[in-house]
Amino acid sequence: MIVQHLLKNETVTSRRAFLRGIVSSTSVLALGGCASLGATGARYDASSLSVEPTLLVATTRKPANGARAKPWFGPERATRMTVARAKLVPPDESRFSLAAAGIGDWRLDAVEPVPGEVSDLLGQGDVLIYVHGFKQTFETAALDAAHLADGIKFRGQTMVFSWPSKAGLFDYAYDRDSAMWSRDGFERVLNSAVTSPSAGRVHIVAHSMGTMLALESLRQLYARNGDTVSDKIGAVVFASPDIDMDIFSSSVTRMGPLGRKITVVAATNDRALALSGRLAGGMTRVGAAEKAAIEQLGVRVIDASSSGWGVINHDLFLSNAEVRKVIRRSIDASTA
Repeated sequence: MIVQHLLKNETVTSRRAFLRGIVSSTSVLALGGCASLGATGARYDASSLSVEPTLLVATTRKPANGARAKPWFGPERATRMTVARAKLVPPDESRFSLAAAGIGDWRLDAVEPVPGEVSDLLGQGDVLIYVHGFKQTFETAALDAAHLADGIKFRGQTMVFSWPSKAGLFDYAYDRDSAMWSRDGFERVLNSAVTSPSAGRVHIVAHSMGTMLALESLRQLYARNGDTVSDKIGAVVFASPDIDMDIFSSSVTRMGPLGRKITVVAATNDRALALSGRLAGGMTRVGAAEKAAIEQLGVRVIDASSSGWGVINHDLFLSNAEVRKVIRRSIDASTA
């Protein structure tokens, strides 16, 4: 029950701000086996999102209030995908602000639906697409996308792909089915992005249950287009993937060169995935497996087991500076 209580509060926005404050005011442990990637002292330019705080949106959620007022999109499944631009308000970085003390946060101010396809949203440059995990509202998913892009100082356009989650502790089965139901929608997003003449490389960071959705969509994309899409896909990072090892292995082997672009961030002490494994009949999830077992599948693995300071250790891609550096370096390496 203790783990369940902790999981219930995992996606509260104020906790995100608290994590960022702790990370910004304390030193973090280096990742085992990744010293060259996680070297301390690296500094990057400001993120594009902090300069122009507009987040691109693609969602298979049903709009609420016409997508013009909070909560914008609910937990129900839509009959058609919506694309939109979301106006964000970044933290106040002035000297005496809350952000300066490490407890400021991003805010979602407005959403503007856009007729057409994802290609109508895209401009010049690379694109970072974030796919959220279990138990997320549209708003928390959008803010996590902002935290990710700003945390790794991404230079390019940032998009959130949000699928219908009920955002409830006991709605695991509904969320899992909704994620898989959304895979055709995400494939459409990827296809639009990789065929856009203006967009650069497409980088994907998927978290938890969202990794299954991303994996299956990439597999479908490759089955439809073959090697022609490989050059447009950049880094593919699966953070704490909530995927059965056998399913992961089968999909990776059928994705050709796309499978070799995958980086898995795993932690054997991920308590959320331990619970997920029990719900899945005792099957170990990829994000909680031993590094050597995952590496046998031909993907790159970052073992973050020693990097978490909390009990759950399921969102290290947001809360841990070293893991964020690994993601940044994966993106840089894919564009070199």
